[in-house]
Amino acid sequence: MGSSCQEARPPPLQDLKVSIHKTLMVFPSKKTEKKSLFLSNIDKVLTFDVETVHFFDSNKEFPPEIVAKKFKNALEDALVAYDFLAGRLKLNSQTNRLEIDCNAEGAGFVVASSDYELDQIGDLDYPNPAFGQLVHKNKDFLKQGDVPLCVAQFTSFKCGGFAIGFSTSHTTFDGLSFKIFLDNLAALASNKPLAVTPCHERHLLAARSPPCVSFPHPELINFGSNIPTGLESGVFVDSSEQLDFKVFKLSSNNIISLKEKAKGGGGTGRITGFNVLTAHLWRCKALSRPYDPNRPSTILYAVDIRSRLNPPLPKSYVGNAVLTAYATAKCKEIEEGSLSSLVEMVSEGAIRMTDEYARSVIDWGELYNGFPFGEVLVSSWWRLGLEQVEYPWGKPKYCCPVVHHRKDIILLFSSIDGGDYGVNVIVALPPKEMEKFESLFYKFLI
Repeated sequence: MGSSCQEARPPPLQDLKVSIHKTLMVFPSKKTEKKSLFLSNIDKVLTFDVETVHFFDSNKEFPPEIVAKKFKNALEDALVAYDFLAGRLKLNSQTNRLEIDCNAEGAGFVVASSDYELDQIGDLDYPNPAFGQLVHKNKDFLKQGDVPLCVAQFTSFKCGGFAIGFSTSHTTFDGLSFKIFLDNLAALASNKPLAVTPCHERHLLAARSPPCVSFPHPELINFGSNIPTGLESGVFVDSSEQLDFKVFKLSSNNIISLKEKAKGGGGTGRITGFNVLTAHLWRCKALSRPYDPNRPSTILYAVDIRSRLNPPLPKSYVGNAVLTAYATAKCKEIEEGSLSSLVEMVSEGAIRMTDEYARSVIDWGELYNGFPFGEVLVSSWWRLGLEQVEYPWGKPKYCCPVVHHRKDIILLFSSIDGGDYGVNVIVALPPKEMEKFESLFYKFLI
């Protein structure tokens, strides 16, 4: 019935013994126009970095030193089409808005090596915080106060395998546009033209004038309002508590079983793999905390709005075109209700995300300074297809986000065996909550 597989594993390496050999700035391979890039109200609150690691097996035709050179050249070429990645965030003093100054000051590039072979660092699908060593954080090579929007690190292993780690400001990409960026990077590394011409028209998600907030937005909280006691940190802030990290592996059969369970309870909610899994995780997370039947629990999850707007955004839109859908209920309802009732509430969150609702959220961001707010956020990397990007040296063996010390974000991502429907669930919780969560996870899976 699926297993977290933690007890049977040797402890993950806490030090990958990574040595940094070269740190430098890379610049667009051609001259780019100096300009300012507008950031939407979705972009402007996402000022934290997103870190991902992409692992590759050795390839005799592409030894690490050759890959590193090709990758660096491709990145320089990509900075022409994605000129904002070589820019810097700045506050426009006239509009008092955050924007990107496309000033060609460059992106970071790091070459490193590990003393281990790739198969010695442990299961790649285990949420090992040590993978953060494969994403460069030390900015000593930068001039004081300089903060690049993108830093890429190439790390070779003793076996000839390697990892490419990216740290990018979330203002630059959402998951879908990052996948397109990687497709284009891979094409350039193969000396091919761009696979997709990126659309940089971020004004397509500008607020209306005047702004019109036409719906209530309980999924958003204004910085100026009173935040409920005990929830001051929000889902995007690192926790100061001790946390256990676990990965729960679900097979395609587990997902089918949850779908059948949801169908058996009636209801009108869309019974998709994502909806049933999100409903299942919501129940486990809400009930893993000290029980209060009247405590409201809100789950958040991202919805791509590209096709929901009128007219739709281009599929090649670059930037953040996702908004936070939500479902909320009291713990008593979550405990006693059927899975199908929870699925219905989750699916209603996505149905709610019409063109007018999305525009209302964007306009809310014009009037207030705030962010999405709930008990838990489900962030899905499940079907982004990062592992399907075809580089000249092959597809990645595995791709994963670097986990952070945050207890209220649950990550979904594809299984390492390449299955189309299997999913791994990364959870970070204080030990007592984790014990309860794990018990509930398997109890409600049956």
